[in-house]
Amino acid sequence: MDVSQAVTFRRFENGRSETVEGAVVREGRVRLHVNGREIATLMCTPHQIDLLALGFLRSEGIIAGLADVRRVVICPSAACVEVWLRRAEFELPGPPTITSGCGGGITFADLTAAAQPLTSELRVSARQLGRLLRALQETQRTRGIHTSALAEGETLLTVVEDVGRHNTIDKLWGYCLTHDISPQEKILLSTGRISSEMLNKAARMGVPVVATRTSPTSLSLALAEAWHVTLVGYVRRDSLNVYTARERVVEEESTDAHL
Repeated sequence: MDVSQAVTFRRFENGRSETVEGAVVREGRVRLHVNGREIATLMCTPHQIDLLALGFLRSEGIIAGLADVRRVVICPSAACVEVWLRRAEFELPGPPTITSGCGGGITFADLTAAAQPLTSELRVSARQLGRLLRALQETQRTRGIHTSALAEGETLLTVVEDVGRHNTIDKLWGYCLTHDISPQEKILLSTGRISSEMLNKAARMGVPVVATRTSPTSLSLALAEAWHVTLVGYVRRDSLNVYTARERVVEEESTDAHL
C-alpha cells in the first residue's frame, strides 16, 4: 500500500479557485496481535506495517531478535498484524504509557528507568550531518509525512516514512531485524521533533548519534544526557545545534576513519 492517497480538492488563490488533483498521507488504525492476543492499536501509515510491528516489539523488549519470531501475518485489509512467537507465553514490560507521538504513541517502557550510558568511538562532522539530512529530505515525495533514516558514513542505509514520528523509529529497527543490520555505530536521522519516546527507542537500538531538522524536547535532552547519546537539532546546510555528548561531532571532516 502506498503512503499517500489521491484526493480532489478546491484550491483558492488570489481570489480565484480551481479543482486540483493531489494527495494526502494515509493514516489508519493497525491492531497488533502477539500469539493471538491484541496488545496495542497503532495509529500509523499502513505501509511496511510488518516492519513497524517487529520494531515495536523489539523496542518494547517483547522480542530480543528475529529468532524469537515464528511468523508474521498482515491481514488482507492491512488493519492488523499478527506476530507469532516461538514461545507460547510472553509478558508486557509494564503498563502502557500514552506518549507525545503524533496521534498519541504508546509504550510499555519505563522512560524514567536508569540505563547504561552508551559508549561509542563514532565521530561525525557537522557538514556530514548537513549533507545526510539534505539527502533524507530529497527522498520525500509526500507532504505531511515524517521521514527517518539510518546512515553510515555518507550513505543512507534505509529510509522509512510514517504519519507518526515514533513509528518511523520502529520501522527502522524492523528493517534492521529483517535485513540483519546492526544499528549500533550508525547515525539516526529524522525530519521530526525528537521526543522522549523516540530518544528511548534510539538508545535501545544502540544508536550513538541522533540528528533532526527540528528540535528535541526537554525530556529527550535529559535522557540523552543520562544515556550519553549525541542529540543534534536544527540541522541545516551550514549550521546545527549539538546538545549532548558533544565530542562526537567534530569540525574537520578528515579526523576520523568513520567519516
